[in-house]
Amino acid sequence: MIEVAVFLIDGFEETEALTTVDILRRGDVGVTMTSLNGGTTVKGKHGVSVLADALFDDVVDRPFDMLVVPGGTVAYTEHQGLLDLVVRYDSEGKKLAAICAAPAVFGKAGILEGRKAVCYPGMESWLTGATIGSETVETDCHITTAKGPAITPFFALRLLEILRGKEVAEQVSRAFLIPMVR
Repeated sequence: MIEVAVFLIDGFEETEALTTVDILRRGDVGVTMTSLNGGTTVKGKHGVSVLADALFDDVVDRPFDMLVVPGGTVAYTEHQGLLDLVVRYDSEGKKLAAICAAPAVFGKAGILEGRKAVCYPGMESWLTGATIGSETVETDCHITTAKGPAITPFFALRLLEILRGKEVAEQVSRAFLIPMVR
C-alpha cells in the first residue's frame, strides 16, 4: 500500500489536514497523521482537536511515499526534525506536498530554488528561491504546493493522482462531486 505522512502541529488548518487525509484514504492510500507536538492530541487553528496516529520520532525513519504539510501556521518552520526530513526527501527525489502557509517549510529548508511554488497570498516572501506560480495547485518535479483552504479538495485530488493515478483520482473526484483541476 502507498503510505503518506500528514504532519500536524498545534495551529494546523483543519480543513487542509482533514480533507486531504479523507480524500487520500478514500483513494486507498495509507495515511499516518503524525504529531509534531509532544503528544498525540493536536489542536487545530479553529479549536478542533485531533488524535494523531503517531508521534514524529516514531515515524521519522519510516519510508513514506510522500510527506504532506497542511497550513494554518508557520510553526512548522520551527520544527528542525521536519526541516531535516524535508531536505532528505528532496535530495532523494521523494514526493513532498504543502498547502497554504506550509510551503514556508520548503522555503526555509532551501528546496525551492528554481522551482515553481505557490502559497497563501501574501506569504510569498517565505518561498525562498522559488518562482511564484500562477496556478492554485502547482507541481514542479516531486514538489506540490497549493494556495489555501478552499483549494484543499483540488490539492488532495492532485496528490491522489500523483500517488495512485488519474483513474483513481477521477473516481474519488466524481464521488465527491468535485471536478479535477489541471
